[in-house]
Amino acid sequence: MTPADHLPLAVSQGDPAGIGPDIALAAWVKRAEHRVPPFLYIGDPAVLAVRARQLDLDVALKETDAAGAISVFDTALPVLSVPIGFDVVAGEPHVANAKGTIAAIETAVQLCFDGKARAVVTNPIAKSVLYEAGFGFPGHTEFLAELAKRHTGETYRPVMMLAGPKVRAVPVTIHIPIKDVPGALSEAVIVETCRIVAADLKNRFGIAHPRLAVAGLNPHAGEGGAIGHEDEDIIHPAIMTLRSEGIDAFGPLPADTMFHDEARRRYDVAICMYHDQALIPVKALGFDDSVNVTLGLPFVRTSPDHGTAFGIAGQGIAREDSLVAALKLADEISRTSEARS
Repeated sequence: MTPADHLPLAVSQGDPAGIGPDIALAAWVKRAEHRVPPFLYIGDPAVLAVRARQLDLDVALKETDAAGAISVFDTALPVLSVPIGFDVVAGEPHVANAKGTIAAIETAVQLCFDGKARAVVTNPIAKSVLYEAGFGFPGHTEFLAELAKRHTGETYRPVMMLAGPKVRAVPVTIHIPIKDVPGALSEAVIVETCRIVAADLKNRFGIAHPRLAVAGLNPHAGEGGAIGHEDEDIIHPAIMTLRSEGIDAFGPLPADTMFHDEARRRYDVAICMYHDQALIPVKALGFDDSVNVTLGLPFVRTSPDHGTAFGIAGQGIAREDSLVAALKLADEISRTSEARS
């Protein structure tokens, strides 16, 4: 057995009023069908028990630590207890849930740094709920970077990559208004993002020579400056810098012709200039089984590529596909990372 075979994946509960508990239960119930790698659920076992009854699922729960997770996984869903201390109602988010949501993430990361888990898989959170409780980070990704800094003393620049069955895509800018995107782009930001992407595709995904297709910002990649200057003045110089460093980046490419079948065969990842330019093609080509991967951190982190879905929590209609895909990808890249270390 490899060291990875002795360590579970650490799954944080996300917002317990959302579908995190639903899909974790479903993933365990269908563990043989989906060939789910062993994971340790970090959250409130009482919430899981209630949700299992709501969903009419016969699930044995076993409170344990990380060391015991692998041995019990075949017969029970291993749970590391992080009590909420509040009666959670499916579909009804509440600020009182925030403390347990945050604690579950912190615990998952701690297990990785302690060498007791090999990757973090996060269930969806509701940022508005966390903000109400005083959460001081734009989202999951930034909080994970801060936790990494607390453990190592180093500053990390996390990069979000959406990985689907047919395409991988990275948005250089993420949760900002479209009107602010041109001002947020710079040669330095694009180069730094692509360096991180290229390094992690090599070291964690086992791609020896990653090919980065870089999208333009404007229609037709600016049409030679006729439709905006950013493509020539910012994106093209960034690509030239990357190529001088031996990174196989090319573009800027018109985004409307980057994602058809033939085009996708020419690259390993699409580098996009803003959120929807990356997420629309990924979700269109694989909505139920795409995964959010955080690059640039000292530990592996994946997440389902969807939100809390409060409107369907506890109703038995949430699909576990994206969580299963996130678990499998975390398993795969943590093993690749281990083999290359």
